[in-house]
Amino acid sequence: MLTNDSSYKNWAAMSDTALAKHLGAYIKHHRLEQNKTQDVLATEAGMSRSTLSLLERGEPVTLSTFIQALRALDKLYVLGALSVEPVISPLMVAEMEMKKKRRARNKNTDDSYTSDW
Repeated sequence: MLTNDSSYKNWAAMSDTALAKHLGAYIKHHRLEQNKTQDVLATEAGMSRSTLSLLERGEPVTLSTFIQALRALDKLYVLGALSVEPVISPLMVAEMEMKKKRRARNKNTDDSYTSDW
């Protein structure tokens, strides 16, 4: 599949190493954009500078390390792309429609109701 959209990535075709390098480049880009040194960001993220360096180079680090870096960069919102929205099946929709009230009930149809007329 070819596209002119420069933001398009064939994620499935990328190796784990390539994905890790991409994530590291993301962290490094935003660190530099915020004009922070590795020492400063590492301290803010609660990790060592060498761990941050590993992350930025795409070396194996924990998911927690990546999340800590995102938090320190105020970029946790990117995890919103991983949100799972509940999906309601057509059968569930049909069942909910059947349970809906179809008409109003007259409260005055009770046998104990008597009229003064």
